[in-house]
Amino acid sequence: MKIAAIILFLLMYAGIFIFPRFKHWVALGTALIFIVFGILPLRQIPGAIDWNVLMMLTGTMVLVDYFIQSQMPAVIADKLLKKAPNLMWLTIFMSLFAGVISAFIDNVSTVLMVAPVGLAICRKLKISPVNMIICIAVSSNLQGAATLVGDTTSIMLGAYANMDFMDFFWMKGRPGIFFAVELGALCTVPIMMWMFRKDKDKVETKGTAVCRDHLPGYMMLLMIGLLIAASFIPGKPAVTNGVICLLCAALNAALEYYAKGNKAGLKHAAKELDVQTLQMLFALFLVIGGISHMGIIDDLAALIAGMGSKGIFLLYTVVVWASVLISAFIDNIPYVATMLPVLQGVIASCGAPAELLYFGLLTGATLGGNLTPIGASANIAGVGM
Repeated sequence: MKIAAIILFLLMYAGIFIFPRFKHWVALGTALIFIVFGILPLRQIPGAIDWNVLMMLTGTMVLVDYFIQSQMPAVIADKLLKKAPNLMWLTIFMSLFAGVISAFIDNVSTVLMVAPVGLAICRKLKISPVNMIICIAVSSNLQGAATLVGDTTSIMLGAYANMDFMDFFWMKGRPGIFFAVELGALCTVPIMMWMFRKDKDKVETKGTAVCRDHLPGYMMLLMIGLLIAASFIPGKPAVTNGVICLLCAALNAALEYYAKGNKAGLKHAAKELDVQTLQMLFALFLVIGGISHMGIIDDLAALIAGMGSKGIFLLYTVVVWASVLISAFIDNIPYVATMLPVLQGVIASCGAPAELLYFGLLTGATLGGNLTPIGASANIAGVGM
């Protein structure tokens, strides 16, 4: 049965790679086979699902859609356009703007709200939008790792490793991954200045965008504030962050619907909910629960832990660079979901610093996702545009 589980798991990954548009069906089908053939016992299904991750994602998706509907991102983009002396600096400003937004909003949503502005500008100047869209997508992917709520993989990591919002800023008395990500973002500025040094065309804007509703912006700030506050509560329930995100989304929807009479906003948010990603994660949790039950996770963890006896640096290097190479071709969400329990076993076996390996996994998966058009969902969204 263990061999059958491994074969099915590898076939699932192959299906996700070959049919990215149907990856949720591939994962759901594999999960169903696991359950039917007893690879994942029925009694273990509730415990295999990470409800905190699913609730956080659902809540943030709803809030993000209301935020996009409010036109606030377009207003901010117009202000950036007024500050840009030429096309080179506009590309840099748009990339940094996308990065800042992506630190708190899902990467794909960031591309969907920022890229159309870049497309309109390039169309007006009659130039190719490829360079600007690539910069926006890469910046979105990079800074999604900066905070707990910046990307699906960050949310999964935080939930699995029992990390909170502030751990991304300050972890065990040391600066967290946030500062490393921001340093990387700053290093992209001179690179873009050199790459686009010939783009000196001036850019003009009438600044016509108007914010329709400030409530979603305030609710997003409230959600972030509550996540920060929850970081300081010891012994809180495992689903605390998920409940916070869902409650903030529900409160925003209720106020929009009943207090402001915005019934169309709720319909739009429900329609734009990324159900496919939620379905894929739901199925992945079941599949990973099945291979864990078969002892495959423990076997893989023991294999990787053997490298720890030769030095923590070697172990860290393998985790990071394997993640870079694999995530360049496999969506980083299923990859990170698979590797988190493996690293938990590695940490238990060789006593490696947990935060080092977990953040190494996130770093490698994030960087690898930038290497190819199919490495991350934000890249796929940009290419589609």
